[in-house]
Amino acid sequence: MVSRVRVWLNRTYAENVFFMDQLRRNPSDRAVEIHATHGDADSPVLAAADTAELEPEGLSSAAYVEYALAQCRRRGIDVFVPRLEQSAIVAHRADFEAVGTALLAPPPEAVAVFEDKVIAYEAVQAIGVPVPPWWRVRGVDELVAAVEELEAAGHKACFKPASGAGGVGFRVITRASFSMAQLTGFPSPYVPFDLVVSALKDSDEPVDWLVMPRLEQPEVSVDCLTGPDNRVRLAIGRTKNGRRRGFTLNEQWLEPARRIAEGFGLHYLSNIQFRMFGERPVLMDVNTRPAGGLHQLSLCGVNAPWAAVQLALGEDPGEMAPPFLGQDYTVVSGPRPLRAVSLPQQRAEETGTLLPAVPAQTAEPVEVTSSGAAGRAIAPA
Repeated sequence: MVSRVRVWLNRTYAENVFFMDQLRRNPSDRAVEIHATHGDADSPVLAAADTAELEPEGLSSAAYVEYALAQCRRRGIDVFVPRLEQSAIVAHRADFEAVGTALLAPPPEAVAVFEDKVIAYEAVQAIGVPVPPWWRVRGVDELVAAVEELEAAGHKACFKPASGAGGVGFRVITRASFSMAQLTGFPSPYVPFDLVVSALKDSDEPVDWLVMPRLEQPEVSVDCLTGPDNRVRLAIGRTKNGRRRGFTLNEQWLEPARRIAEGFGLHYLSNIQFRMFGERPVLMDVNTRPAGGLHQLSLCGVNAPWAAVQLALGEDPGEMAPPFLGQDYTVVSGPRPLRAVSLPQQRAEETGTLLPAVPAQTAEPVEVTSSGAAGRAIAPA
């Protein structure tokens, strides 16, 4: 009898409830049990998991690694998919292997390259992957010089943190004055240049921004599955153009993504994003973790989460190609259950640390972004 596989996701995105669904509905018909931890008691991933706990807050990176090792030992975790503190965790891969846990994450050298977008752009440019023009900005004078140079070339300027994820802190510069136009309708990423300059002058906090031209659509996110031998097993592009989403196997997107994944050893699941600068695709960002929209590949008959778990367990799925490309689709929201009550944290007498108790019942729904062709929910592959 084949044993069950125990998988842990730590403080992951709400959309990864679909990642969890795909693991359970794997084509190998293997029993999978999922452990989830999060800082938010109302995260839907806690309700979707077989076992769940609240994470302690305020831990240093070193303390979080000790916490993670304790979780793996206590819960018998076979495969750990780290998001929070990924860099610190992968630096201790041998310690996790010693307790019987495989890390579904790249080696520390690969993670380090892509933690800082400037280092990442320099590194990928060195292997021949095109990147947009960019300026690293830490003060007003640098910001003004970068924006003026971009605008003189006919581009809209935008900025984002040099390190960060999920589009947090992304803004587009506009020369229009702040007016009622900014106070009607939905919030916009556009911010008046004079307000940005004023805020920087008035702030005592340092900034570390990447200033670059606003890149054009389509945006193509290439999901890659790469083995520990640095060989890509699967690469599929997900296209975004306004509300319309689709898939592509066009080599103008896949070839540079493979070059990055193989060249930097982005083992297991990574997501490499491109947009257009003029007439050519350029790199926008690299995520050394599974993308929140990875489950959308199920519309192509592919179960990438399970293939990655197989790789982590040493069960190579081999070269994978989608049996078909799914039709264009859009993304909608739908309800997911939450745990009914979140109990206060309970003190574990044997360790003196705080351990939360979370009940098993589920009740109140929460909206989680889903996707499906013609408004239907995805049945994960």
